[in-house]
Amino acid sequence: MEANPRSTGRLPAPFLTPGSSSFMDFLGEHSPELLPGKRVLPPVQGAIEAPHGTTIVAASFPGGVVLAGDRRATMGNMIAQRDIEKVFPADEYSAVGIAGTAGLAVEMVKLFQLELEHFEKVEGAQLSLEGKANRLSTMIRSNLGMAMQGLAVVPLFAGWDVDREKGRIFSYDVTGGRSEEHGYAATGSGSIFARGSMKKLYREDLTEEQALTLVIQALYDAADDDSATGGPDVGRRIYPIVTVITDEGFRKLTEAESSEIAHAVLERRREQPDGPRASLL
Repeated sequence: MEANPRSTGRLPAPFLTPGSSSFMDFLGEHSPELLPGKRVLPPVQGAIEAPHGTTIVAASFPGGVVLAGDRRATMGNMIAQRDIEKVFPADEYSAVGIAGTAGLAVEMVKLFQLELEHFEKVEGAQLSLEGKANRLSTMIRSNLGMAMQGLAVVPLFAGWDVDREKGRIFSYDVTGGRSEEHGYAATGSGSIFARGSMKKLYREDLTEEQALTLVIQALYDAADDDSATGGPDVGRRIYPIVTVITDEGFRKLTEAESSEIAHAVLERRREQPDGPRASLL
């Protein structure tokens, strides 16, 4: 919908026509070529080389949920970027962590943010957390064509459920299949190692501070075994992006806060390189 230089300044007719509260439906009806899933890629041979985000982790605690990600993006066996951001607020009470093709993932997050904002403006109320998770599932499914060509996006979604008054975590597969995770979750290339770390250390009665330490420990373990996951880079002052979502809303830890936790983990690792031990029965 391009601007008309002879326009009187009024909005085009599509913007004034009542319709769905979904921005994706609006875009699909009036300018479907702008949707990521509608783009046609030229035929290629072999894998498409593009920067990929790697490990995202999440853990819930009685007062909310923590969502965090490392800072490394890879392209094949090369480090494409050392300080990429992979965790973004979706709205006031939810956040998305991206894994997969970085460019498409960031674009999908921006569209998701706009989708939630559009719904709130049209309906005059926020979409429920369950509804947000379903909308993200639809977006991922619309990207299936690109995923089949190696450009997959597999995010982790977390937020505070205002109705149930607790933090919740949702994971996805490339087809848009959605699963609610209980306690903790991980996605990306280092997820198997991060999940194993959290499996041994997670408890349902964690405090917020303990949950923050838990996700940093999990990212450290992922980086220890997965070359595509970046650990805390003290020399360059690059630390994981860590966010907390509670009944007060979304909050991103400052660099000073995340570095303090990372330094505490690193200091303890000097004595125990393999990390803290879970208690045996």
